Amino acid sequence: MRAIWKGAVSFGLVNVPVRLYSATQEHDIRFHQVHRVDGGRIRLKRTCELDGATVGYDEIAKGYDAGDGRMVILTDEDLESLPLATSHEIDVVEFVPTEQVDPILFGRTYYLEPDARAVKPYALLREALVATDRMAVVKVALRQRESLAVLRVRDQVIVLQTLLWPDEVRAPEFDVLDGSVELRPQELTMAASLVESLAADFDPDQFEDTYATAMSELVESKLAGAMPAPVPAEATAGADEVVDLLTALQRSVERARSERGDEQPAPAKKAASGKAASSRPPGKTASSPPAKPASKSPAKAPAKKAAKSTAKAPAAAKATATKGTTAKTTAAKRPAAKSTAKKTASRKSA
Repeated sequence: MRAIWKGAVSFGLVNVPVRLYSATQEHDIRFHQVHRVDGGRIRLKRTCELDGATVGYDEIAKGYDAGDGRMVILTDEDLESLPLATSHEIDVVEFVPTEQVDPILFGRTYYLEPDARAVKPYALLREALVATDRMAVVKVALRQRESLAVLRVRDQVIVLQTLLWPDEVRAPEFDVLDGSVELRPQELTMAASLVESLAADFDPDQFEDTYATAMSELVESKLAGAMPAPVPAEATAGADEVVDLLTALQRSVERARSERGDEQPAPAKKAASGKAASSRPPGKTASSPPAKPASKSPAKAPAKKAAKSTAKAPAAAKATATKGTTAKTTAAKRPAAKSTAKKTASRKSA
């Protein structure tokens, strides 16, 4: 066992250094909440109802809701300022008869182990309690809270039994028991006879938790063909983070290109430049002066200019077609003019 508290029992001028151990333990089979389909553990997270963020234990404080919309948050400094009995002393207040302590007040039970140098005063207190058939009422601070408790003897060990405060015991309110019940003497005699027939000395070792035993057997029988426990895919989360990072970087590059009007990817540009170099005329070399760079145009032309240029396109095409027709007509008239000139010259010579 491991001690959970160290201090001293103080009664009168006598101090008995002791260590406190939990005297009880439970053997219930504990189950986890799991997903019925795949057996994965169901985890409960501590989240803030305002921003939905997961909160760590170091960020959690004690708060009191007044019920009228006000909230009080207590800090560690506030709790330390509360009046507490010394946290390392079990102070004996009085010694009371054992039968006067109602078992309903009993809480948790702890064993007290004496320090090596305090065995004699420990034994002295133990024997005094047994001889007088009394319990020592004490006050002790456990887990940052003052508790009322009693010291009693069990076998050769002094036991500290925490008690409930009087206002923590609820009063029974059963109206059906307020009325008088008539019991006949024969019924009382038969009830007493039944009690005597079942009378025995209490021995807790003769009792067994049959439910816990049956549950253990059930679990053991199912473990024979149980599947391996699922392992959380922790690596998957890291891979998702990498994918998300690559996606974010790719989108950042695309946004930067879009903002500067460069929509063609870098690999496509290299291919285009290679194609242009292969189609260069034979007389031109790489040392030829480069052509003047075209003035950068905005990434997006205004809508009005685009509409205007579109409207002018048919008119320009029509004008070009008219010029072509006029040129053909002129070319067709030229032979006729030459033949007229020949006829005039022959008449003059005649």
